Amino acid sequence: MLLTSYFKHTTSSMDTTSFFSSFLLLLLHLAAAAHGIGINYGTLGDNLPPPATVANFLKTRTTIDRVKIYDVNPQILQAFANTGIPVTVTAPNGDIAVLKQIDSARQWVVTHIKPFHPQTKIKYILVGSELLHWGDADMIRGLNPAMRTLHSALLAEGITDIKVTTAHSLGIMRSSIPPSAGRFRPGFAKRVLGPMLKFLKETRAPFMVNPYPYFGYNGKNVNFLLFRPNRGLYDRNTKLSYTNQFDALMDAVHSAMKDVGCGDVDIAIGETGWPSICDGWDACSGNNAQTFNSQLVKHLASGKGTPLMPNRTFETYIFALFNENQKPGPIAERNWGLFQPDFTPVYDCGVMRNGQVYRLSFSSVISRFFFFTVEIEVYPPSFAPHHPCFIRQNLSTALSFTWLSIAPVNPGPAPWTKPGPAPAAGGGKWCVPKADANDAALQANINYVCSQGVDCKPIQPGGVCYAPNNVKALATYAMNAYYQANGRHDFNCDFSNTGVITTTNPSHDNCKI
Repeated sequence: MLLTSYFKHTTSSMDTTSFFSSFLLLLLHLAAAAHGIGINYGTLGDNLPPPATVANFLKTRTTIDRVKIYDVNPQILQAFANTGIPVTVTAPNGDIAVLKQIDSARQWVVTHIKPFHPQTKIKYILVGSELLHWGDADMIRGLNPAMRTLHSALLAEGITDIKVTTAHSLGIMRSSIPPSAGRFRPGFAKRVLGPMLKFLKETRAPFMVNPYPYFGYNGKNVNFLLFRPNRGLYDRNTKLSYTNQFDALMDAVHSAMKDVGCGDVDIAIGETGWPSICDGWDACSGNNAQTFNSQLVKHLASGKGTPLMPNRTFETYIFALFNENQKPGPIAERNWGLFQPDFTPVYDCGVMRNGQVYRLSFSSVISRFFFFTVEIEVYPPSFAPHHPCFIRQNLSTALSFTWLSIAPVNPGPAPWTKPGPAPAAGGGKWCVPKADANDAALQANINYVCSQGVDCKPIQPGGVCYAPNNVKALATYAMNAYYQANGRHDFNCDFSNTGVITTTNPSHDNCKI
């Protein structure tokens, strides 16, 4: 066990106020040290376990200590009630217009948040997902007003502990190399992101980004992407060296934030990860996925921060919890998960709790005015210092602790029967744009599809289907992804008479559609 001795000291000569302040600092230290890793919990699968079983599994069998979902799914929110696991929810891109009006925003809170809060610990509400990349002009103009109005609606409903933010793809960046030269795209910097960052600073909410080193793979930089030994990247402006792409991307975002006067706003990682299988691309493998995610967990747990942000921690959500067999697009899109639907790890990245968990309870009296109890979970030898998920906890301040009890806790996940084989993906039909469909209509189709929970990462900059980067090619991926995800019914390919069914596979190069 990691904790092997306990202290008992007198406090009679210590000033009560200073002691209490020291104690609060210790609690903050413990809270920071105890942060594990977050996970994105998607539901595009027909063989996934019930939400209540998922919640129990995460709480009792893993070190994953927070989840992010892509909607306000009531079954999931109910399942995480009284678990203590913070949940981040998402208001779909299509709700932007509703959330700009205070009355409708309050009704949204009453409908989607108040029935579950505070029993379910809702931490953030994301207004849209990567909206600056996928949203139309009206959505983008409405994003900041919607965020501010939703914040006001929460306060009006008596909710003060839920923060409002949104998640961004790195498509918001104009430049990221070298990291010190990171800048936002000119159209967004002052008009959208500057005001947004000021709002986040006012409300103490984080700026959330989705960095994917995976999308930067070119066959020659794999060690830099996977935290392996490499020659590194030298930034001549700052004279700082980078040993991994993750730090370089984070510092590029930080530099862009500083450029608009908001470098002190916290940064959170909404998504990052690596697929374990894909069609014919050597970047994808179980070994690469395991290496990236395990080294990421270890890197975050070290507390080292980045070259431009030393000793800074980043709340991080890995993408994703499960392999989801109904996600459209290339094979990789169905293989980002850490777990199979039966909770079997796809690979070991060090997030499992192997063996018993011990809960230690401590109590003490601070002078004659305060009495406190502290509970600390202690993990078995599998979490020794060499383990990827081990986080060193240094009790740097000697306080008055009296050991009360130690008891083993051996909960297991709720029963779950292993499902049968996943149905084969794909089919013989695809949905593509009609030859005479204009770019404006196709862009509207892309915006709609990507606001409906369909995973559009492959057509983001750096994605496998981003090239040739014209509206028709991007719409081909998006329209077919929606069509496949919704059962391949002909009416799901109508798109206001701009779509047509074909039996010719529109895949090209590395883009498997």
